[in-house]
Amino acid sequence: MQTHDEWITGGYEDLELSTQLLAKAALRRGYSVEVLDRGANFIRVSGKDRIEYVRQATRTRADSYISPLVMENKKVTKLILAESGIRVPEGRDYAKLETMLRDFPFWQRQGKIVVKPNTTNFGVAVSILDSPLTLDDFTRACKSAFDEDESVLAEEFIEGKEYRFLVIDGITRAALHRVPANVTGDGASSVGELIEFKNADPRRGERYRSPLEKIRTGAEEELCLRAQGLDFDSVIGPGTTVYLRQNSNISTGGDSIDFTDLIHPGYGDIASASAAAVGAKICGVDMMIADTEAEPDERNYAIIELNFNPALHIHDFPFSGKNRAVEKYVLDALELR
Repeated sequence: MQTHDEWITGGYEDLELSTQLLAKAALRRGYSVEVLDRGANFIRVSGKDRIEYVRQATRTRADSYISPLVMENKKVTKLILAESGIRVPEGRDYAKLETMLRDFPFWQRQGKIVVKPNTTNFGVAVSILDSPLTLDDFTRACKSAFDEDESVLAEEFIEGKEYRFLVIDGITRAALHRVPANVTGDGASSVGELIEFKNADPRRGERYRSPLEKIRTGAEEELCLRAQGLDFDSVIGPGTTVYLRQNSNISTGGDSIDFTDLIHPGYGDIASASAAAVGAKICGVDMMIADTEAEPDERNYAIIELNFNPALHIHDFPFSGKNRAVEKYVLDALELR
């Protein structure tokens, strides 16, 4: 297990971990690093007749202004990817709640679906609805999404597991599997106690200053447990894993499992092509994959999201797996060699 000293960069401890890692790598290459705005994680890297401004480790001059705007808009992203021959979930977009609710009979016939805001990140207001779909559940999911955005998407649910690919300068540099926040029973401890034990891991912290985020015990976790007939006081059997979230974001307590050397290279090629389609130099590609060892075809994967400000630290200090030291590729892309 990694230790605290491995990821903390002295003098920059209050910055997000990805920014700390980039700063450390720049210092090792002989550049100076000045913090311009600590709250915004805004730094200036200078030396060797070069000056680069970087925010949150991956917002750099390498990407144009329009590329992040494209990735921020899920509707536009899906359109561009589909035109490029890359599979995305089929769905519909809505500007009004009333219009979306009138489509309930259509979505009821589709089986498992996903409802999500058009422009949010970190799994905010994303609902995965099982079949048979009820009007109450659909209405609740739609309202939650419209509370966050004026445009909402409903899509088919893609079977498989979710993987994050990090693409920098046209090449997939790392891949990991994101597992939703979870605990595994020992036959004696309650779910709440298991969460406390898992959160005691020194790698878990808050506000992205540690490799992993602490598992939360809020309303969404309580709702997820209730759907499984459980609560925070429930004792679960030895070896039984209970999930506390539907979304798999590391930001909500999920686990990161490095898959860079385990996944079929064809999926990395698709991730790189996805980034190229939207003109992104630095991009996080979220992909659903049915079988990571099988060669990709037109049905066994789908891109569910592109991210314009992908975290670096999750690839360096995964819950399980190898440190990929991906910050070096950001410096290379900026010609800070």
